[in-house]
Amino acid sequence: MLSIPHMIVVFLVVLVVFGPQKLPELARSFGKLMAEFRKASNDFKNAFEEEMRDLERQARIAELKKQVAEANAAANAALNKPAGDAPATLATPPSPSTEEATAAPAAPVAPVISPVAEAVPRLDAGSAETAAVGATEGTPALAPADGAANGDAALEPSPSHDQQQPA
Repeated sequence: MLSIPHMIVVFLVVLVVFGPQKLPELARSFGKLMAEFRKASNDFKNAFEEEMRDLERQARIAELKKQVAEANAAANAALNKPAGDAPATLATPPSPSTEEATAAPAAPVAPVISPVAEAVPRLDAGSAETAAVGATEGTPALAPADGAANGDAALEPSPSHDQQQPA
């Protein structure tokens, strides 16, 4: 690399050879040349790195294919192996103990799913639905708002939130 005194000498020689009128034009040309050189070197570096990544990717794919082929060959060999050579744990299930043999086989138990009532009754639900929800929860059904006995009269659904009149 050039030191500062060397650079001063080079600057003075360029100034004498080309003159003060040409010096700014030469500096611009030199700057453009350096920018193009940097761009070309970055492009070359990026292309080289991309090719290296492609080669690594192809090597990984080839390795994975090799592992899959080995696994398939091992599986085929295990399937084609005669029954006498197979391990006992794969060929026969373990024999049950005497306690398990005397016990009756258990029937499969189906899961029990019970409906869950809403914790807060919906405003748009009718009073019959609200009463039915209350009855399913184990609480007594509410009497209708119009005063009918035991809900014998036809129940009118309460208006939804959008339909309610302000008080």
